[in-house]
Amino acid sequence: MSGSRTKFYLDKQNAKWLGVCAGIADYTGIDPLLVRVGAVLLTLATTGNVIIAYLVIAWLASAKPTGLYETKEDEQFWRGVRANPQRTTRDVRSKFRDIDRRLADIETMYTSRNTRLAEEIENLR
Repeated sequence: MSGSRTKFYLDKQNAKWLGVCAGIADYTGIDPLLVRVGAVLLTLATTGNVIIAYLVIAWLASAKPTGLYETKEDEQFWRGVRANPQRTTRDVRSKFRDIDRRLADIETMYTSRNTRLAEEIENLR
């Protein structure tokens, strides 16, 4: 990984012009088309001030590194971290609790005096 997964980047792969709207869409998880339509509407409503902000963002932000996310699931996870870190932490803790509970069940099954399990193991030998 060559960059931070929680930082805003210009998305040059999905860019129409400079990649700002695609970068905002990638950062927030919103459809890029909606971000572009919103940018156009804001430009019309603010008599062009959004164009100046767009150019400043394009000048200041760096391009998204290639290979930032290894899988689509990895990309969705980091997008969730950016959107709501507390919820993401809660989800990860919940998954670990579930894994821990299942491992405890396996350990209980394996270490208990289960004659049926002992017979099945003996039959496999």
